[in-house]
Amino acid sequence: MEVLCPAGQPITIDIDDTLFHKTGRCINGAGTFRDALRSTRSSVVYATGLNVCVVTVRVAPPWGGEPLGLPVNARLYRKQPDRTLNDLAAEMVAELAGWLPDRSFALACDGAYAPLARRALPRTQVTSRMRRNAAIYDLAPPPTGKRGRPRTKGDRLPVPPDLAAAVTDWTRVEIDVRGRTRTRLLWSRTLLWYGVCGKQPVLAVIVRDPDGHEDDDFFFTTDTRADPAWIASHYAGRWSIEDTFRNTKQFLGGEDPQSWRHHGPERATALSLWLSAAVWLWYIPTHGTTRTWTPTPWYARKTTPSFLDALAALRRCLWAQRITTLSSPAPVHAKTTGDFADSLLEVLAQAA
Repeated sequence: MEVLCPAGQPITIDIDDTLFHKTGRCINGAGTFRDALRSTRSSVVYATGLNVCVVTVRVAPPWGGEPLGLPVNARLYRKQPDRTLNDLAAEMVAELAGWLPDRSFALACDGAYAPLARRALPRTQVTSRMRRNAAIYDLAPPPTGKRGRPRTKGDRLPVPPDLAAAVTDWTRVEIDVRGRTRTRLLWSRTLLWYGVCGKQPVLAVIVRDPDGHEDDDFFFTTDTRADPAWIASHYAGRWSIEDTFRNTKQFLGGEDPQSWRHHGPERATALSLWLSAAVWLWYIPTHGTTRTWTPTPWYARKTTPSFLDALAALRRCLWAQRITTLSSPAPVHAKTTGDFADSLLEVLAQAA
């Protein structure tokens, strides 16, 4: 933990939910949910499967580039009127804070989890996306001393896009966006998003592309003293949890185990998430910045390992140990050793 998350700094965590597709008549825990991959703004697609809320710890790999998301907690979401995804997320953050009582946390989550800002999570700063039609207000004015209840919010402010259109004092900064430096225009202001965050003051941050290729982004954080440039970079790094979901499903077969009854489907899903974290936790201290993949013509400039490279390195290590243990004491034919064997093992490790 001290190597991946140095002491004295908040532990960066991300929260999101994902759908593990499952089809069948009687799959315990499965339901019909919105499929985020196939849905668009104008068309919503539904699919059947396990909807899992996941917490990942975001770490910076020693080779630089994009951060990695290591799953540390997960909950299966079942449709219940008194239990939401935000409830599951709050429970997992509280549990994580109990495991690490001496550490603070910097949480990044998408707009669906913005209400976590009013949950008073232990030692946790929440950063999320602000809706474009958010009803935002100025901070509450000081009490006047007159009779009656003091005001809980100030004057109504324009919606974020209108607020951005009126800004003239932008700050040009260089921020890190998933391992790459990007130039952005920033503007920030402390205000209230009363309908979502209640009386909790938040720092609203507007991020603009100076070239105009991307739409304005609107973020907020519960840490009103935070650096706006750090907030923009911090939220951009949230994409590491999306990479984790893709790797778990595509390379570890998270959606493939054929279990239907009791806790089988939930446990199989959780196991695939834990395995994705275990692969990186083995690869980082074992290989570090050492290249473990063979250069290919279509990735001539590749300088950082992917999850598939880490998984292939682990397979080669496990296979070499098993083959050595089970090998015959008799001499091995020359064709099964040398460059040919190494090339064959590399192909099998990548294709498995």
